Amino acid sequence: MPIDPHYETVIGLEVHSQLRTKSKIFCGCSTTYGAEANTQICPVCAGFPGVLPVMNREMVNMAIKTGLAINGQIKKFSVFSRKNYFYPDSPTGYQISQYDLPIIEHGELFIDLPEAPRKRIGVTRIHMEVDAGKSLHEGIAGASWVDLNRVGTPLLEIVSEPDMRSSEEAGAYLKKLRAIVRFLDVCDGNMEQGSFRCDANVSVRRYGAEKFGTRTELKNLNSIRNVMRAIDFEVDRQIDIIENGGEVVQETRLWDANKNLSRSMRSKEDAHDYRYFPEPDLPPLTIDQEQIDTLQASLPELPDAMAARFQKEFELSEYDAGVLTASKEMANYFETANGVVAAAKQANTKAVANWVTGELLGRLNKEGMEIENSPVPAENLGKLVALIQTGEISGKIAKQVFSHMFDEGGDPEKIVADKGLKQVTDSSAIEAEVEKVLAANPEQVEQFRGGKTKVLGFLVGQVMQATRGKANPAMVNKLLKEKLG
Repeated sequence: MPIDPHYETVIGLEVHSQLRTKSKIFCGCSTTYGAEANTQICPVCAGFPGVLPVMNREMVNMAIKTGLAINGQIKKFSVFSRKNYFYPDSPTGYQISQYDLPIIEHGELFIDLPEAPRKRIGVTRIHMEVDAGKSLHEGIAGASWVDLNRVGTPLLEIVSEPDMRSSEEAGAYLKKLRAIVRFLDVCDGNMEQGSFRCDANVSVRRYGAEKFGTRTELKNLNSIRNVMRAIDFEVDRQIDIIENGGEVVQETRLWDANKNLSRSMRSKEDAHDYRYFPEPDLPPLTIDQEQIDTLQASLPELPDAMAARFQKEFELSEYDAGVLTASKEMANYFETANGVVAAAKQANTKAVANWVTGELLGRLNKEGMEIENSPVPAENLGKLVALIQTGEISGKIAKQVFSHMFDEGGDPEKIVADKGLKQVTDSSAIEAEVEKVLAANPEQVEQFRGGKTKVLGFLVGQVMQATRGKANPAMVNKLLKEKLG
């Protein structure tokens, strides 16, 4: 957020979503990530003279599905153009893209932030284009490597309206958009590998002003966290320039995550600088209504619809439902764990949600892991929650068991049995420990009877410690109150 409350931030995002087609957009080269450099390149994607591109039908289908998922207008007539620029990682000297007639226009998606109303973010357009290669700047003194494997990989460029007003809103937009393309299975959403990349256009203006300020474009943003950090840095930088009598320059800036700052890369080009003209080797793309209807019918349940179902079916809060549907893998994990608990006839959906969003996600985030790589399978987390619900273990013991499961694996029922962690529910055994604790703490007993009821927590803790956390807490409370009168 800006330091000076007199300024308003204006943010628009351009997201490049690399599509999960098996081959490139205009040729048969593989799109597999991680292959040896320059082994997935041919005369077509390298732009040799005399070669002709052939459209990848699956890319068009993926573009249409993405447009339908954001309520966009599917254009039945769209055109490819050549965008001319000269960089080492572009062997053709131009990029085949869509300019004035893209395949999707006028979409929308909705974001949710804590303690804020749901907000609509407009999507100006989605257009198809080819990806460039990759320049590598390490491992050779005074020079750079160029890997052309990525050249020709199909991309969707998803351009938002300048509707976001904070880095938090930008982060929420990216999370929602990434969830959508993952639910559709059109993109893996991996920012570190570059298959889901974001450029942020940022400007500031005084509150009440109608005209936008001069924007800068931020590049090299390889995580949602870095997008948010870069926006906050840029907002502060622009305000500082204006407050000191200077003028913000329209330019492209590179974000350095290690130094937490951006640096100027080049002046920002406008459309005329790219000398767009219609791609001579590709006819206009035409789509019929039957194709659109077929793809509409094939759409899976999307994040917003799933979150609404979770709220209704499982009686979850809007926040919990939103967290649990942030990815398809997360939603599947929750539903699997919840099914295990329900099968044990101990249904408590809120408890399952709390364990997934709290203990599990907290540990995964700490270890930098995704839910799909969780060392605790959903079935085992469900068994653990069921053990709590049946009273076989306490919540405190469950946390110990969870740590063991996360670090070393294993079935929770076997861990509880092997370590002797089953909760003590024998009232006579607990009563004996209660009497010992009361006899050993006469001062606290007198304090309680004198009206200082808060010492009950201390006495409960003493009993739990004496039983190594295995006594049923509710039973301990009940017996202590009875003995204390």
